[in-house]
Amino acid sequence: MNESAASVRGQRISAAAERTGGEEGGWYVDDRCTNCDVARQLAPGLIGEAGGRSVMLRQPYGAAETEQVRAAAFACPTRSIRHSSRPPGPETDPFPIGLDDAVLLCGHNSRRTAGANSYLLRRPSGTVMMIDTPRWDRGLASRYETLGPVTDVLLTHRDHAAHGRRYADRFGARLWIHEGDLDAAPDADQVIRGVDPVEIAENVVAYPLPGHTRGSVLYVADERYCFSGDSFYWSRTTEDLEVAESVTWYSIAELAASLTRTAGRLRFEWLLPGHGGRKRLPAPEMARRLGELTARVRTLRPRPIDFSAVRW
Repeated sequence: MNESAASVRGQRISAAAERTGGEEGGWYVDDRCTNCDVARQLAPGLIGEAGGRSVMLRQPYGAAETEQVRAAAFACPTRSIRHSSRPPGPETDPFPIGLDDAVLLCGHNSRRTAGANSYLLRRPSGTVMMIDTPRWDRGLASRYETLGPVTDVLLTHRDHAAHGRRYADRFGARLWIHEGDLDAAPDADQVIRGVDPVEIAENVVAYPLPGHTRGSVLYVADERYCFSGDSFYWSRTTEDLEVAESVTWYSIAELAASLTRTAGRLRFEWLLPGHGGRKRLPAPEMARRLGELTARVRTLRPRPIDFSAVRW
């Protein structure tokens, strides 16, 4: 079934759910949606894409599906996931959501970072690192602090720098960015320079990856977690690693060179991007796919910026 047909079917199911007064009925996506993909990541099969925006494919059934849609509502940067009669209250906010024992998804994505995902990384010492940032909110900062002292805020690139200083100041943390994007966070405490990898904390390595922007960086922790920013992501469309070639602001040729230089050094199981799908695979399988991605990117040529061409 294509998404247009699924959307029509979803609208019929939605109408039926509302007629029966079912608890799960009444969800919709309003016209502020910017098609950032966040809601579709969190509620796959319930929220899809049609006409360049997210739509309800069908209403949720049961507690688990309702929780997925609520998570989408709290993550949506434009607050476009709505309920016609029962808006979700703060007591139903599920964030941060644990992806495994060491990594949590922050939620509450920000319009000022184009709706990018951000993460919390727990360290064996009991401290926490934040990778990119959610929207700024004191209450959210307090919630994240309950997980442990936040020592570092790691920015992957300029597009995600908007709230970095405020969170770093609140936590008393160090703010990191690469020199290539330093003008987006000129008051950063730590500046990554050049293109060589650097260990910024025990078992946490920054790999400069110019391409999406001049100062793009990915962070690999424990040879297990790769926080890739906007350099590459898991596509649910192709079921493979992809680069967002149509929104590569700096240079697709530089991105190809960066991947060629770096891919063979990387070992990880979890891919945790700013935009696009997350994925966990065995490290050898991830390495194989990353090598194939590198070869594909070397064949790409510059193209006009086109957000609608991204294969989520």
